[in-house]
Amino acid sequence: MGLFDRQKTNFHTSAPLYTVGSSKTLLVIGLGNIGADYHRTRHNIGFAALDRYKESHDFSDWIEKKDLQCYQSTGQVGDTRMILAKRTTFMNNSGDAAQKLQRFYKLPNEEILVVYDDLDVAFGTLRTRGTGGAAGHNGIKSLLSHLKDGFGRIRIGIGPKTHSKMDSADFVLQKFPEEQEKDIPKILREVSSLIDERTAGPLQETTMKVL
Repeated sequence: MGLFDRQKTNFHTSAPLYTVGSSKTLLVIGLGNIGADYHRTRHNIGFAALDRYKESHDFSDWIEKKDLQCYQSTGQVGDTRMILAKRTTFMNNSGDAAQKLQRFYKLPNEEILVVYDDLDVAFGTLRTRGTGGAAGHNGIKSLLSHLKDGFGRIRIGIGPKTHSKMDSADFVLQKFPEEQEKDIPKILREVSSLIDERTAGPLQETTMKVL
């Protein structure tokens, strides 16, 4: 059961995850910045979400794909072939790597799901949608410039800014304070459930309070 009250399919059963002749593919892209300096920062929670999802499933180890500008892990959930990707480009160039992945796997935007931080969403809240603008997020701006619209989104709330006068770029590149860090596993567990739900069909546009 999720951390809030709603019906969902239980994908974590004793049945094998791998099937022959998979009929669907889902590319899940986590947004963040590569490098130890950015590890566990607010802006990298999209990477953390993919790490959590990989760990909870029988997926391959992360492998660097230099030609696709990403680290990649693959697996199967039901009849859906899953490709997880953490780009090796910086946030502002997310779209370039995403476009390479899309062209290589020949996927429409509808088979792409992006997981990322959102300063306009309160910490402990998740939002899902299938279209929309960038709302000031440089990674999404880059994706829209390369892919156009139509890819799914899981937005992980990191707001509001602790100090209203703090520059937004400085805020998102900070690590989570201790009182929020302890709640990150709950949030990432619910994000994993949403990714599993997406394998059954497009996510509805919703706002969910996890905490």
